[in-house]
Amino acid sequence: MEKKLYILNGPNLNLLGTREPEKYGTTTIKELEVLCKNQCKKNILHLLFFQSNFEGNLIEKIHQARNNACGIIINAGALTHTSVAILDALTMFDGPKIEIHITNVYARESFRHKSYISPVSTGIIAGLGINSYLLAIDAIKKILDD
Repeated sequence: MEKKLYILNGPNLNLLGTREPEKYGTTTIKELEVLCKNQCKKNILHLLFFQSNFEGNLIEKIHQARNNACGIIINAGALTHTSVAILDALTMFDGPKIEIHITNVYARESFRHKSYISPVSTGIIAGLGINSYLLAIDAIKKILDD
């Protein structure tokens, strides 16, 4: 069974394209998935793209990734700043993990400056809009190749 790159999206990211487009842009979650699939094809990676508004569903995908994934890219949304459970799940995944944010969280409210998942992330990409995802895919491929 070939391993996949897991791209996991947390709460409210299902509303991309309509949610505060001045911050998050106008690309929808479906359009983002297509962009990620195309970028994965360029990098010879297989993709599992997932979004949930529920913490437990994201944790289940991280657990699944332990046996099925070559890497994880996670935009945990607001759960980034609150979830020890997601931190614990990511700790159990041995492959590369990249935390991403569409906006620059350090240019926003102070509560967004704390990430529970950063300490176990291989890297962090923030503030580059949807391109954060594409850069993270390239980074995962580079890490895997090295």
